[in-house]
Amino acid sequence: MSASDTVLSVRDLTVTFTTSRGPVRAVDGLGFEVRRGETLGIVGESGSGKSVTSLAVMGLHTGASVTGSVVLGGRELAGLPERELNRLRGRRMAMIFQDPLSSLHPYYTVGEQIAEHHRVHFGSGRRAAHARAVQALAEVGIPEPKRRAREYPHQFSGGMRQRVMIAMALACEPELLIADEPTTALDVTVQAQILELIARLQQERGLAVIMITHDLGVVARVAHQVLVMYGGRAVEKADVDALFSAPVHPYTRGLLDSLPRLDDRDDEPLRAIPGSPPSLLSPAPGCAFAPRCPRLAGASAQERHRCETVTPHLDGPAGHPAACHLSRSPHSSATKASSHDVH
Repeated sequence: MSASDTVLSVRDLTVTFTTSRGPVRAVDGLGFEVRRGETLGIVGESGSGKSVTSLAVMGLHTGASVTGSVVLGGRELAGLPERELNRLRGRRMAMIFQDPLSSLHPYYTVGEQIAEHHRVHFGSGRRAAHARAVQALAEVGIPEPKRRAREYPHQFSGGMRQRVMIAMALACEPELLIADEPTTALDVTVQAQILELIARLQQERGLAVIMITHDLGVVARVAHQVLVMYGGRAVEKADVDALFSAPVHPYTRGLLDSLPRLDDRDDEPLRAIPGSPPSLLSPAPGCAFAPRCPRLAGASAQERHRCETVTPHLDGPAGHPAACHLSRSPHSSATKASSHDVH
C-alpha cells in the first residue's frame, strides 16, 4: 500500500494524568499507522495504555496532558478545538466501546439514537435520518430492522446491542473505526459473529480498524498488524503471522506462552508471566519488563545492568522492531506458535 492509503498516523503520542500522588504517564512516546482496509491489533495487559491510546486518538481525554501528533486522513487532530473534533467524531472516526448497554441511552429507542447521530453530522430531516437508521440496522444483520428500530436497548441481547453500536458507529461512513474490547462480555459464538461482522464491513467499505484487546485469539482472527504495549510503551510491532510465529520481545512470548494450546494435556496448568505490571506512578529506570524478564536469568552482568538502567527503544528490522536490549542475543530464541493454533 502507498502512503496515500494511510488513514491514521500517530507519532510520539504521550498522555499524562495529574493525580494526588503525582503524574502518571499512561502512554509514553507511542507511534503507529493504520492503512485503509487494514486492522491494527493493540494488545497488552490491563493498564498497559491500550484504551488510553484510543481515547487520545478520539480526543476524549479531559484533565490529561496529551502531546504528540495524531493525523487522520492528512489532517492534524492535535490541538484542534472541541468544536472541530466533534465534527470529526462519528463522521470520520468512530468508536465501539466494551459495554454497549452503558453507551446507549435507556430512554430512547435505538432507531432514534442512530437517527440523531446521522442528523447531527449530515443535517438530514427526521424521515431521512430514520430511514438511514433502519438501513444501518439491516446492514449489521439485525432481523426486522423496522420493528427493532422502535425498541429500547434493554430489549436487545448483548450481541444485538453490540450490533446496534456498530450500526451507529458506521451510519455516517467513517474512515476509521476503533473497537475497544468489543467482544469481552460476549460468549464465544456471539464473539465470533461480531468479529466476522466487523471484518465483512471493513472489506466492503475499506475501513481502517484499530482492535484493542487483551485476547490474542481475537488478534489472530482479525488483525493484519499487531502492536504490543507494556507499561505505556510499544514493545513490539509486526504483522500478525510474524508475531505469532517468531515473537521477539520476551513479554510477547510470555503472552503467547500463557495461552492454552490445542496440543496441551488436560492436566497441564496454564502458564503465567510471573510478577506484576509496573507502577506508572514511580517507573523504575531501564526496561519496564526487566523485573519479570526470564532472559535476565541467563544474561551477563553487563547485559543485566543495561536492562535495568537504560530504557530500550523499538529497534530491529523495519517490519518487526522490538524494544529489548537482549532481543538479538543468543537467549532470545523465538517460540514457534502459528496464529492458526490460537483460539
